[in-house]
Amino acid sequence: MLTEQRRRQILDVLKRDGRAVAGELARLWGVSEDTIRRDMRDMASAGLLKRVHGGALPVAAPLPALSVRRGLATEEKRRLAAAAVRLISPGQVVFLDGGTTTAEIVRQIPRDMVLTVVTHAPTIASELESHTAVEVVLIGGRVYKHSMVAVGPTALAAIERLRPDVFFLGATAVHATDGLTTGDFEEAAIKRRILERSLATYCPLTLDKLDSASPFGIASIPELTGIIVVSEAEDAVLDGYRARGANVILA
Repeated sequence: MLTEQRRRQILDVLKRDGRAVAGELARLWGVSEDTIRRDMRDMASAGLLKRVHGGALPVAAPLPALSVRRGLATEEKRRLAAAAVRLISPGQVVFLDGGTTTAEIVRQIPRDMVLTVVTHAPTIASELESHTAVEVVLIGGRVYKHSMVAVGPTALAAIERLRPDVFFLGATAVHATDGLTTGDFEEAAIKRRILERSLATYCPLTLDKLDSASPFGIASIPELTGIIVVSEAEDAVLDGYRARGANVILA
């Protein structure tokens, strides 16, 4: 099999199975495992896949700007948000990540529900303007403009002093084996620390984020209290997450 044929086949395997294992492909195609690993390294350098221990994962599609994302998959996000709001109780301290799905969570929080909402996203804080029963705490720091969230040591120092009851975490990709990932190193560190400080963490996920990976890890599947997906998600896909200990909440 020629190099280009092998590499097209690797992409086909990733699309079909959501993961490519170097050793398995080497045995299947009668080539050395080093050959497959070299193919995967070159393909990762070209941005075609993400290398992980023993093989490769599909690359999550780059997220468009926040202003563009506001108009994408809106019905799916409304359903995810409705399921998320059902997990909130009056009087809790709720940490909301940045992003369009968490913005939809804000819109569905009852206006008379007494809460303290903490966020490092100024766009989320502004959505709470008309929620007169909600106390808003805005975490400061350098703003990572792609996601409009505060990152860096100032944000981390403030997060260290918090103990939220529940955290709604945003991620750009999720994989049963390699967990939740995102596209920015500092943003991943902030998300990871909020999760560690929170009593419960849920991640609402649109279907396009399943079985893919971004460059920077946030957390493994067992570290989450639950993932929220719409009921149209395929059982065969969700079973892989459940096998890793995921509590799957259907919206």
